Amino acid sequence: MVGIMDGFGLAMFIPLLQMVDEGGFQSPEKMGNMSFIPRFFESIHVPLNLITVLVVILIFFSIKGVLKFFEGYVRAILEQLFIRDIRKKNILGLSAFSFNNFINADIGRIQNTFSGEVEKVKQSYRYYFMAVQYGVFVLVYITMAFLSNPQFAIMVVIGGSASSLIIQQLKKQTKILSQKITSDSHVFQGLLIQKVSFFKYLKSTGLMNRYASKLLQNNKEMYYTQRKLGVLAAILGAVREPIVILVVLLSILIEVKYFHQHLGVIIFTLLLFYRALISLTGMQNFFNLFFSTSGSLQNMSEFNEELKAGKEKDGNIIFNQFQKKLELKAAGFSYEKTHILNNINLTINKNQTIAVVGESGSGKTTLVNLLSGLLSPTQGQVLLDDIDLETIRKASFQSRIGYITQEAVIFNDTIFNNVTFWDDATEENIKRFEDALRKAAIFDYVHNLPKKGDEMLGNNGINISGGQKQRISIARELYKEVDFLLMDEATSALDSETEKTIKDNIDNLHGQYTIIIVAHRLSTVKNADVIVLLQKGNIVAMGNFETLLKNPLFEKMVQLQEF
Repeated sequence: MVGIMDGFGLAMFIPLLQMVDEGGFQSPEKMGNMSFIPRFFESIHVPLNLITVLVVILIFFSIKGVLKFFEGYVRAILEQLFIRDIRKKNILGLSAFSFNNFINADIGRIQNTFSGEVEKVKQSYRYYFMAVQYGVFVLVYITMAFLSNPQFAIMVVIGGSASSLIIQQLKKQTKILSQKITSDSHVFQGLLIQKVSFFKYLKSTGLMNRYASKLLQNNKEMYYTQRKLGVLAAILGAVREPIVILVVLLSILIEVKYFHQHLGVIIFTLLLFYRALISLTGMQNFFNLFFSTSGSLQNMSEFNEELKAGKEKDGNIIFNQFQKKLELKAAGFSYEKTHILNNINLTINKNQTIAVVGESGSGKTTLVNLLSGLLSPTQGQVLLDDIDLETIRKASFQSRIGYITQEAVIFNDTIFNNVTFWDDATEENIKRFEDALRKAAIFDYVHNLPKKGDEMLGNNGINISGGQKQRISIARELYKEVDFLLMDEATSALDSETEKTIKDNIDNLHGQYTIIIVAHRLSTVKNADVIVLLQKGNIVAMGNFETLLKNPLFEKMVQLQEF
């Protein structure tokens, strides 16, 4: 609609102004195929004079201005809706992504796709529809030019079409470079994430500069690729107008020299065609910019397809509360051709404390991943209260699990928000928060802080010790009102004194929750009801601590740890 108003506004300019002079109007026939404009004014009995012409021009361009505003308004709304829906699709897709697929995914690509790539897709959206809009302008101007002077219009169209072939090779090169930039950005984001995660190690070992060199090399490659794209854009910008002018001048020369066309008629058509060619090159330019971000579009599409393909298989049964037992029946797990767990039969009764021990690589963590529903067995079954876990809605089951890992999960926020996971500070929630702190034996520490529960913990809990981080993690899981407590090497990174404190906390919770402990330090599992000894993916012994001491492998492990 903007293009139509612009075209009619231009149509009022030269032809009508040519007809107006001090003595009156010239014949409408001098306007050729555009003579319908003055005839229209005659039919509605509006006097055609200079004031009328200027008022009509003003009206058309005012309408164009109003439409231009609504165009920008609608585009802004659509762009934000578009980006909102892309982010929503990515967030939900990643949330439904299976754990098995996630651990094999490129973290740098996920990070880059969620951040930088979304903005590039937004730009791509804008470029595409700007190109479409310029295409509408081209259509409007060319249609009016054909009405005015078909012969001249045909020549300019042929010339304009020929000129567009010049930049086709540049477009192909632009698309290739765009895909390379997207790929390099994935690598850069992955390296950057690891630099932040391993900052302490890199700093303390003097490897920071070497790692920085790797980042800088990747940055240098992106710089050269971006520079090539910039040069291509500069070439396109430089040749666009000279090509337009060349086409126009040649068309005028042929029209006047060989077809003896009146120059006055050509001027109006020329104005329309000049706008058409400018719009055509604008359309080409925006399409080129669109191609420059096409790598991001392709990546986003592929990323969404991968999330969809890797979606976790889920059941329909809602799990409300643990009643009796959690079982593994002839369960096994293989990754590709590697067998990690074999024919595991294990029953865990409600409020029982089970410990899983074994040498590194024996399958301890994989066993816990099966019990928590993070992984599905490739053989056998996991049964929850006699129901196959594959038929249960995983989120409903996992919401009843408290998971404490070796590296405590601490968010850069207050203690209250870390424990309550951003619940509202209602009277009920504050009471639950304080109860969870007491159960985790950290209430006194928090109560004595200047801001108490509103104390900020810093990035990854940098403001508190390792033991305090673990206790806050335990408090978070207890705040959730869980049935299960899964502790995967939860104390292996702590000093002996802190480990003993955490162990005592766990012992105090004995009988209140179903506790599953994966431990390297055997001192933490001495009071477990049942200890499961794994070796090379097989259960080789089960029983309490005293019973397992009769097993040579377990006895050797105990002797090596000297406790």
